[in-house]
Amino acid sequence: MRTQKEIIREYQRWKERAVADGNVIKELKRMEEQEIRDAFCQELTFGTGGLRSILGAGTNRLNVYTVAKATQGVADYIKKSFLKPDWKVAIAYDSRIQSDVFAKAAAAIFADQGIRVLLYPEIMPTPCVSFAVRELSCVAGIVITASHNPAQYNGYKVYGADGCQITTEDARRIQKEIHKLDVFDDVRLADFEEGIARGRIQFISENVYQAYLEAVKEETLTGIDTPMDKSAAIIYSPLNGTGLKPVLRTLKESGYSNIKVVEEQEQPDGRFPTCPYPNPEDKKAMELGIWYAKREQADLLLATDPDCDRLGIAVRRQDGDYVLLSGNETGVLLLDYICSRRREMGTMPAHPIAIKTIVTTDMAERVAKHYGVKIVNVLTGFKFIGEQIGLLEQKNQLEQFLFGLEESYGYLSGTYVRDKDGVNAAFLTCEMFAYYKAQGVGLYEKLQELYKLYGYTLDIQHCIHFEGADGQDDMNQIMHQLRKGIDRLGGKKVQRMLDYQKGINGLPKADVVKFLLEDHCSVTIRPSGTEPKLKVYLSICGEKEEQCRVIEERMIREVKKLISCILEERNAG
Repeated sequence: MRTQKEIIREYQRWKERAVADGNVIKELKRMEEQEIRDAFCQELTFGTGGLRSILGAGTNRLNVYTVAKATQGVADYIKKSFLKPDWKVAIAYDSRIQSDVFAKAAAAIFADQGIRVLLYPEIMPTPCVSFAVRELSCVAGIVITASHNPAQYNGYKVYGADGCQITTEDARRIQKEIHKLDVFDDVRLADFEEGIARGRIQFISENVYQAYLEAVKEETLTGIDTPMDKSAAIIYSPLNGTGLKPVLRTLKESGYSNIKVVEEQEQPDGRFPTCPYPNPEDKKAMELGIWYAKREQADLLLATDPDCDRLGIAVRRQDGDYVLLSGNETGVLLLDYICSRRREMGTMPAHPIAIKTIVTTDMAERVAKHYGVKIVNVLTGFKFIGEQIGLLEQKNQLEQFLFGLEESYGYLSGTYVRDKDGVNAAFLTCEMFAYYKAQGVGLYEKLQELYKLYGYTLDIQHCIHFEGADGQDDMNQIMHQLRKGIDRLGGKKVQRMLDYQKGINGLPKADVVKFLLEDHCSVTIRPSGTEPKLKVYLSICGEKEEQCRVIEERMIREVKKLISCILEERNAG
């Protein structure tokens, strides 16, 4: 963090030298004291998710200069890491404010550094970058997006040559290159049109986009004689993001004939006027879609986030009410559908594998076991699922992969990309819906069938916040004490503790502990990577929801009491 003097000095330097962007200059001139402090208190940190920040002028904001600096760092990393003359980078951008501006700025800098740029000519879902990197043999991919964050945010995400988000080590190396640079002295804002004229920047052809859509449709689990009701009413919302064209085209080309789009959220709009928090996990973002579903008497509502890598759904029950399904519930439905259809079609591989994150519902373990499918658990983040797919590829075992799922609404059934894919998820969900609809079964009713078979499962997350300068120390102490073990939680005996700080099953070390309890229950605790809080994930299995809710209340109460005792003992000592 900079001192006040350093903040003012850097602010004055930007006012003098950030003359290439008139919007930045205007904002610098109108800034008040607190805004200056927030915007210049530090440099943006480049992590495994790249950059993500509020839009605006300053070193702690996302603007054309911080994007340019990050791009120069990535370019330097590429030239040091890949010893071949034909470096290529694929770039995409979403519908957010200035995404196209940042994408062109990054493209121009790469081109100026002798790196060929393959740029999508219009907004594209994030998984299209993962696809293009592999399809076009690129050394890296860039997508300008802040995913599901509010409108004032944007971001800069980097993919490796394998189509996965970059590893922690690669992020560290890129950050090291970025740290060497002065944003004005060492970074040149190159000209995009010059890069086009020289042939260093080329637009990705329609053929690549078409190949991606075909890859999505190839994930179908139906045949000519499979009973399907594709005429049932479906409501879709792209939440003013990138999903409109690819999702509609994929569904319509697959025969779905009764799709209505939420008009207010149809067209790309980085302001997200009807859903300030454009996240399908958020109930408010889904409210307008549910209103449409009620008006049209639709059985299914789909919504993808702005960069179309997440999918949320709502389903109509037999009594006419609409229910939002959680990421865990949709994931379990899809996993069961894929496994059952594969078995019925005779396409189940000899050693099938499904991959989930450690905080995703434990119910997936029981579903997988029923079908003889091995579950591989990975750390939180879909990049670790993509990494496991890559390991299967190295062993020529790609055919073993069935499905990847995470609780935060991310799914993937194919190996054509190495990240979660909202287009694929929407396609599979509609197929699953139409398949069960033809049998007179709704998705809500199918979920209840699974609960009867495997036990009702309540998966819920709680956050425990820590304030002040000692917040991080408090969390460190709590995690240290938890690793010493617990006998019981919520009236359930602890059968086993998994300490991921030890690098379990070859996974990278992570500050996470998971307590496996009797009766198929578990508690997972980890510090947030972005905020001063502990995340507590409860997975509770029981006969009915009411029973699980009682256990949940007792369990989280005991977790909080345990944490209070740890801190009291620390302070007393």
